[in-house]
Amino acid sequence: MKKYLITSALPYINGIKHLGNLVGSLLPADIYARYLRQRGEEVLCICGTDDHGAPAEIAAQEAGQPVAEYCQGMYETQKAIYAKFNLAFDHFGKTSTAANKSLTQDMFKYLEQNGYIIEKTIEQYYSVADKRFLADRHITGTCPKCNYAMARGDQCDGCGALLDPTELINPRSTINPQDTLELRKTKHLFLDLPKLQPKVKQWTDTLQNPSKVVSGIIRKWLEEGLEQRCITRDLDWGIPVPKPGYEDKVFYVWFDAPNGYISITMDWAAQSGNPDAWQQWWQQPDQVHYTQFMAKDNVPFHAVMWPAMLLGTERNWKMVDYIKGFNWLNYAGGKFSTSQKRGVFTDTALELFPADYWRYYLMANVPESSDADFSFKDFASVINKDLADSLGNFTSRVLTLVEKYFDSKVPDHNATTVDSELAQKTTELCQQLNQAHSELRYREVINTMRQLWALGNEYITKQQPWSVIKRDPAQAGYILSNCLHLLRIYAVTAWPIIPGTAEQIFALVSPDANPGNIAIINVTDFNCLPVGSAVAGKISMFSKIEDATVSELEARFDGINS
Repeated sequence: MKKYLITSALPYINGIKHLGNLVGSLLPADIYARYLRQRGEEVLCICGTDDHGAPAEIAAQEAGQPVAEYCQGMYETQKAIYAKFNLAFDHFGKTSTAANKSLTQDMFKYLEQNGYIIEKTIEQYYSVADKRFLADRHITGTCPKCNYAMARGDQCDGCGALLDPTELINPRSTINPQDTLELRKTKHLFLDLPKLQPKVKQWTDTLQNPSKVVSGIIRKWLEEGLEQRCITRDLDWGIPVPKPGYEDKVFYVWFDAPNGYISITMDWAAQSGNPDAWQQWWQQPDQVHYTQFMAKDNVPFHAVMWPAMLLGTERNWKMVDYIKGFNWLNYAGGKFSTSQKRGVFTDTALELFPADYWRYYLMANVPESSDADFSFKDFASVINKDLADSLGNFTSRVLTLVEKYFDSKVPDHNATTVDSELAQKTTELCQQLNQAHSELRYREVINTMRQLWALGNEYITKQQPWSVIKRDPAQAGYILSNCLHLLRIYAVTAWPIIPGTAEQIFALVSPDANPGNIAIINVTDFNCLPVGSAVAGKISMFSKIEDATVSELEARFDGINS
């Protein structure tokens, strides 16, 4: 049996992340890991902060802190926020570690030895006032492809195109917009991607059913032909280049950041007391199934550039098997943006509503096949309808009736009292849910959960145990026993998505076990709760979001700044 390696795109260190970052990589990775753990699989789920590059320098400068101090503080802040969202990574590390420095420098040496590194003299913007060359992230201008006015020197947030600073229209310094810029000649190191293209093409053919957004990006890059890519930058903060003449440069953040998946695993292994354990995940490729989660703007680096690096080292690295790429979650007609502080950010989200509200809604609105839009009106509608009116209402009705008629104890039942039609439909839906999880189809996961909850509400409404109790108490007990077993099933099936709520429901009806230890495919037993065991009384699980609250939040987060 293979082990399952899962990585989520590493969030930049430059500030608290927004909901788009959460739904585009962090949350789906956690959900997949939880699903696999329920199945009893051996799982390693890795994430961490991407610490290097110009974004970190710029953010630290704005905060008035040394960059290393800023990164450490923001690392602790991000880590704490993700823990509050119940993102259960096996290890949440960072890229500014000794392990990543050593690994990245070794990879560079392998690539250079194998003939995939070249030196070129290029023209680069030079700040006359600061007397320094400016890295691409220190340059802002208009995108030549879509005319987005705030394109960065390395990538356009408007259309996602990868850019060179010299391509920008009306370029200016982000450090000092009034500064005079000059194009001057300087030397840099490049990864020879054209030479690596045959290896990359051969490897991409092995990817397992990549999503359309992933396969489309890979095909576009390879059909247009890979270009030599600069891997050095004129920055102080980063991993030093181990080559004479490059003492004043560091590696481009995208050259060292993906290596963080490996180095963070190294740090996990060291902390676990078995420093060599990382090799079981990264150097025994036939024994591991590797899945990556990311938004579409990260796909070129993960599906082309990093694989080219790994292949170019000619070492036995584990390559990704499946890339789950997501489109963008938009806010108020435009993109969420950390740098522009636009949208709802994860720390603020937790102040507004419980983590499970966000986890559920974001996966119900996950941008799988196209970009999706966030609005507080839609958020309230989904939470009120699905969690409060469906799951919450069923839970409350069942526990209230069991408390009223059976003293909050599991009524008498046995195998012959199970409603066969209910059991069959439940089994079918759990099978569909299991399949959707295994194939990473999260819209279908949510839709199937909705059907499960609707099934329970329809069943109790149709069976009317409050009326049956008057003429046949035993039959009413059988009905409510089936409903209690449904609650147990709901807890197990909901656990990957809304773990806090799932554990709460499970504890109400089955306090001696854990929903995280039961596979979805094995949960449909309607005869497992001990007769006479205590269950909770009436409980209110979800608070509805009122229209007045929606109006207040829409005014507060007006699409300009939040």
